[in-house]
Amino acid sequence: MGAEETVLAFVAAWNALDWSRIYALLADDIVYHNMPLKPVLGRDAVRAHLDAWPVDACEWEVRNIASSGSVVLTERIDRFARGEDRIVVPVMGAFEVADGRIAAWRDYFDMGAIKPQAR
Repeated sequence: MGAEETVLAFVAAWNALDWSRIYALLADDIVYHNMPLKPVLGRDAVRAHLDAWPVDACEWEVRNIASSGSVVLTERIDRFARGEDRIVVPVMGAFEVADGRIAAWRDYFDMGAIKPQAR
C-alpha cells in the first residue's frame, strides 16, 4: 500500500472509529503533533492521548489530498460528537509514511475554533 492509500485507510478507520485499525496504521515510534499542543511520541502515548479525549462519532471529510513520495497532505473538515457536543474543525494534516505505517502525523488547526463548540 502506498503512502496516500495508507492515509486514506487511516481516515476510513477514524470514520468507523475502528481503534484497532487506527493503531495498526501507526508506527511504533510515531510522532503525533497537534500543532497547538506538545508532540506525543510513540504509539502507546498516542493511544493514551486519544483515550483522554474520547469521541462517540467521527467523520473526517477529505476535501483535498496531495502526496509526494512518503509525504501526504490532507485538507479536511473533521467532525466529532462527544455526548451532546458537536465539534467541527477545518484541519490541514501532514503525514509521513514509512513501511506502510504513519511515522509522523501533524495536524494544523485553530484551537479557538474547537473550544466554543464544546460544552
